[in-house]
Amino acid sequence: MASPNINLRDPVLCRILHTEHPRTGDAWCVYPTYDFAHGQSDAIEGITHSICTLEFEAHRPLYDWLVANLPVPAEPHQYEFARLNLTHTVLSKRVLLRLVNEGFVRGWDDPRMPTMSALRRRGFPAEGIRDFATLVGVAKADNTVEVEMLEHAVRDVLNRVAPRRFAVLDPLKVVIDNYPEGQTEEMEVPNNPEDPSAGTRKVAFSRELWIERDDFMEEPVRKFFRLAPGREVRLRSAYFVTCDEVVKDAAGRIVELRCAYDPATRGGDAPDGRRPKATLHWLSAAHAVPAEVRLYAHLFRSPYPGSDGRDIFEDVDPDSETVLRSCFVEPSLADLPVGETVQFERLGYFCPDPDSAPGALVFNRTVTLKDTWAKLQKQGRQNKA
Repeated sequence: MASPNINLRDPVLCRILHTEHPRTGDAWCVYPTYDFAHGQSDAIEGITHSICTLEFEAHRPLYDWLVANLPVPAEPHQYEFARLNLTHTVLSKRVLLRLVNEGFVRGWDDPRMPTMSALRRRGFPAEGIRDFATLVGVAKADNTVEVEMLEHAVRDVLNRVAPRRFAVLDPLKVVIDNYPEGQTEEMEVPNNPEDPSAGTRKVAFSRELWIERDDFMEEPVRKFFRLAPGREVRLRSAYFVTCDEVVKDAAGRIVELRCAYDPATRGGDAPDGRRPKATLHWLSAAHAVPAEVRLYAHLFRSPYPGSDGRDIFEDVDPDSETVLRSCFVEPSLADLPVGETVQFERLGYFCPDPDSAPGALVFNRTVTLKDTWAKLQKQGRQNKA
């Protein structure tokens, strides 16, 4: 039957199974195999290019022979390309199903999963995913792409389009002793320094503020330029402040900083031209909105899960999700709809999670600000030059 130019194996075209089918019950017991149905289904549906992964290359002669020798209305063709493999990622549906069923993740749309619903929930813009696909291209040989390339493409888009907002993930209180009690000012803060047309927004400023705990060090190490006793820093779009006193609790933990501000530096510039080495983000304690923030890392610790012969599930990182429940964000973020991503200044890109509700805001970190992949690529080009 076969053409002398095609070396066809003796294929199984149908299977007989005497068991109840979930749709047709016991009305039928003969079921076509994938090899038998593939080309005919494509022909009936008007498919012209049937794109498959490389393991289907050996199946193409049977695909072509059945299309040529059966009464189908069209002649589709099968083309094989390498699948998109990512480091720290598993694309096997069998493995993904176990991750869901056995509680390693929250569900199919868990932001650590490689599904479209998960990427959407994590805040990846469609443009970033398309740019990544363009960067990767189409290959005819198996390879594995660094997941950092995907994050780079997403970060590149968000850097251009994402509005900037203030958020404090690990809050430390700052009290400005020489600021009038009960007074509140509104500071003009740029929405996106990369896009002047995005305009500005007003952020409330008051005597008591929140800053990041990491932005203060009682005994600063070399090259630490942020807030320390006796040191002056700039608060973004607000004032210069100097730390005068450190307040600790009974256990010795720092709970409050007593500071002084320079009223002449409103907006972030000094009349005498002095320039602090650090600029910090902040929030008015009286106006900040509490929120939960979820930070995500790679679901699998190894770049190539299961490649060392171990059970692939032993490589799942139990710390791939970190939940912070004592965070604060700008009041404007209370109305940010699900599906929109913003930059928390100096912290990364974040989006509201569908779990978010009025009075119980939840944000997912999309990607960090630091782009180590782009830096390494630049170094590689320089080394080659």
